[in-house]
Amino acid sequence: MIDDNIGFSMGKLTVETTNNKGHDVEFWAEKTTNRICGISEQAAPHIKEQALAFRGAIYGVILNGMKSAIASDRTTMSNKFNSIGHSEIAKILKEM
Repeated sequence: MIDDNIGFSMGKLTVETTNNKGHDVEFWAEKTTNRICGISEQAAPHIKEQALAFRGAIYGVILNGMKSAIASDRTTMSNKFNSIGHSEIAKILKEM
């Protein structure tokens, strides 16, 4: 027997674009923070205020961690390019 009442929901779908570049680290830190720290519109004002302060603190931690990860990856890539004789590419990566 086939159940015709089965369905699905995709939820909220958004698209955000850039011109000739990827999204910056602040964009991704904000998106990540918002996925971790959802705040109800129906929350009591004092709860909402605390949640917003917590969200701000989490954003700072995520942003700092992402920037450190990017810098570390660029160092790894720069060292790899240097080790195979591509010092100009290594220099460009370090300057980014």
